[in-house]
Amino acid sequence: MIVDERITAYINSLSQELPSFLSILEKEAIREEVPIIKKETQSLLSFLIAMKKPAHILEVGTAVGFSALFMSECMPKDCDITTIEKVEMRLVKARVNLKSTDKADKIRLLEGDALALLKELAEKESGRYDFIFMDAAKAQYMNYFPEVLKLLAEDGILVTDNVLQDGTVAQSRYGITRRDRTIHTRMREYLYTLTHSEELSTTVLPVGDGVTLSRKR
Repeated sequence: MIVDERITAYINSLSQELPSFLSILEKEAIREEVPIIKKETQSLLSFLIAMKKPAHILEVGTAVGFSALFMSECMPKDCDITTIEKVEMRLVKARVNLKSTDKADKIRLLEGDALALLKELAEKESGRYDFIFMDAAKAQYMNYFPEVLKLLAEDGILVTDNVLQDGTVAQSRYGITRRDRTIHTRMREYLYTLTHSEELSTTVLPVGDGVTLSRKR
């Protein structure tokens, strides 16, 4: 927990209730220990999408489809979502969940390796997406970044989730268990790259498990 648990619980208690189908999906994901966006991250995404009013959203990391469905409830009427997932056990449910909404025709699910798909998209749809949500394999963020930057429109918003790793990213590398040192190093590299990029203006927020907001200059 990055922020005091009592404060987080209080803030989350103020959130508006989810539509029933999303509430059911959220409870199911929590019960099955599927990682989905936390309540506080939901509120942030909802606010950002309402403010930005994007025309095209790209999500890297579909999981079972919760966040794509959540964003589809917040997005403008003429907006569309492209979402990427590789893991078959997640895709089995994502395929069903993403078709269970009246906005199914607005959501495009791409199946396969995220880096390969991002490269393909960058060749065909460079600068298309004015809102990108990154919530995939954390150790791969740096690998995805060059292609994501190509896909991000001028003045577009990149939101990256889970960047503070329960606060451990702030610790010394030697204070991290050996098995977690690689992802610790890569996440710190990613955060440094975002905050020092001449193409982006970035802030890091202790929301959920840590979120970065980046705007393409």
